[in-house]
Amino acid sequence: MGVFRYENMYAAPTKEQRERYMTGEREERSFGPEGKILLVVYDEAVYIKDDIDEVRILFTGIKDKQKAYDEVRRLLEHHQQKDEEESPFTTAKEY
Repeated sequence: MGVFRYENMYAAPTKEQRERYMTGEREERSFGPEGKILLVVYDEAVYIKDDIDEVRILFTGIKDKQKAYDEVRRLLEHHQQKDEEESPFTTAKEY
């Protein structure tokens, strides 16, 4: 059906999208550092809320729901790589 990406925490699924896809029972799972990546699984959609980069993604339809799990893996790898990057600066704590 579709993938909708919102680039900041204030942009969110529209009221119509929430009423159409994000209703009924749901299952929530947290991932990443401090559980800041939230995956919410609905009957007809999957919603990813990344509070690290303030990105929201709504996957709708049965075929696109599987893509959501791939996206969570990608986000986890992205954040892990970001954390592992060395800063060109050193701090007194490192000595």
